[in-house]
Amino acid sequence: MPNTYGEGTPDASGMRVAIVAALFNDQFTKRLCNGAVTTAREHGVDDGAIDVYWVPGAFEIPLMAGELAATGAYDAIACVGAVVRGETPHFDFVAGETARGIMEVGRESGVPVGFGVITADTLAQAEERSGGRVGNKGSEAMYAALAVAALLRDVTVDTGGEEEDEA
Repeated sequence: MPNTYGEGTPDASGMRVAIVAALFNDQFTKRLCNGAVTTAREHGVDDGAIDVYWVPGAFEIPLMAGELAATGAYDAIACVGAVVRGETPHFDFVAGETARGIMEVGRESGVPVGFGVITADTLAQAEERSGGRVGNKGSEAMYAALAVAALLRDVTVDTGGEEEDEA
C-alpha cells in the first residue's frame, strides 16, 4: 500500500500565519479576513500566531505577501481582496496582475500562499463569495495555505529533509 499525504483535515497547531487583506471594497474584504482568521483558529493556530496586514488595494497584496514570505516568520499566508468589474478595463489589469503576483510569491518563496481575492462582475457576486451563498473565499484561501503548509511539514518529517544526520 503506498504512503498517502494531504488527505484529511490539516493540523496547523504550532504554525504562524499571516493574512494580507485589501482595504478597498472593505464591505467584502473584512468578511474575507474574518473567514481566514476563523479557519486558522479552527485548524489549531493560536490567536497570537495570526498577523493581519491591511494594504490599500488588491494590487498591493503581492508586494506585502512577498515581503512577509521573505522574513521566514510565516508557515502560511492567506491573501484576501475584492476586485469588482467596472466600466473600464482597469478590472482586467488589477485582477490579472494580483493573481499572477500572488502565485509568484508562493512559487518563489516556498511559503504556501492562499488566493482569496474575489474577482466578480457584480457587487452581488462579491457578496455571495464573501460569506454568502457561495461561501467565504477568505476561509478557503486560509484552508488551502494551511493544508499545503501541513503537507510540507509532513514531507520534511517523513523524508528526513532537515532532520538528516551529518556523517
